[in-house]
Amino acid sequence: MNAGDIAARLDDRLDIEAYADIDASPNGLQVGPASQPVEHVAFAVDAAVETIDRADEAGADLLVTHHGIVWGGMERVTETNYRRVAPLIDNDLALYVAHLPLDGHQSLGNAAGVADLLDLDNRAPFGSMGGEHIGQQGTLAEPQTVSELADSLEGDTDTGGQPVQVLDFGPSTVEDVAIVTGSGVDWLQEAVETDADVLITGEGKQKAFHEAREQGMHVILAGHYATETFGVQSLQTVVEDWGLETTYIDCPTGL
Repeated sequence: MNAGDIAARLDDRLDIEAYADIDASPNGLQVGPASQPVEHVAFAVDAAVETIDRADEAGADLLVTHHGIVWGGMERVTETNYRRVAPLIDNDLALYVAHLPLDGHQSLGNAAGVADLLDLDNRAPFGSMGGEHIGQQGTLAEPQTVSELADSLEGDTDTGGQPVQVLDFGPSTVEDVAIVTGSGVDWLQEAVETDADVLITGEGKQKAFHEAREQGMHVILAGHYATETFGVQSLQTVVEDWGLETTYIDCPTGL
């Protein structure tokens, strides 16, 4: 199998074309020829110098990440861009990226992974963006306090040793959960409108404190990295089923 074959399969599975006009990341094969033979695929959240080097050390022919190296275009291959692109080319390591399509996929995506972790029922797409969705909403089997929910996330995700933060402004117990992984506090109002008790995301913004308090909404900030490990790990399972060797590269940021 070559990089183009794998990219085409993943493109189709994730429906990346649907996100082409709303994602700053050009999803799909970002670096490398489609004809490149692939026997070993590495997976990581971020395409950074460390993950690229570790993918090469593992003997990978292709690196699949959630965050790529191109955001809205690349005018110059210098400094950080050069340090990332050069080892990919020098080591014949191709790069495939799935950003928003991997956030929003309702079974393989990051939000779906958080929902799986919490065993949510009655799931539905959440986090509207340009006619697509980048999150998921569902209900807990039993109501919990927001602290109990935060504790379960902290215990079962890779937070890099950092605590899960809680903006505790909602009801005494929570049942309806909205999820947008990564940087998702901009969907707080949608969580209110869909009668969620809590919005789970990765990282916050200053304005979220006041908005959550004024709306009477809990917000759990479980870490950008920690909430976005699920998608690439799901893709790893998919690619393993295609008969390819795989490696997962864990590189937590604590953010």
